[in-house]
Amino acid sequence: MIGGIGMPELIIILVIIIIIFGAGKLPELGSGIGKGIKNFKRATKEVGSDDKESVIEEKKEEPEKIEPDPKS
Repeated sequence: MIGGIGMPELIIILVIIIIIFGAGKLPELGSGIGKGIKNFKRATKEVGSDDKESVIEEKKEEPEKIEPDPKS
């Protein structure tokens, strides 16, 4: 089965994780993963907003180009 994980596979993975880490460590592991995901999302949003701000600043700094009149 390529491309999908069904319910039996998820249960097997969960059992293996419980065996490896123990039931007591799972909340700590989950909160650590959650904090990591939150930090990653915040960092990607900051990078995106920094990029938008820099583009806006560049547009403000560029003087308007005046093209010569083609009639002369």
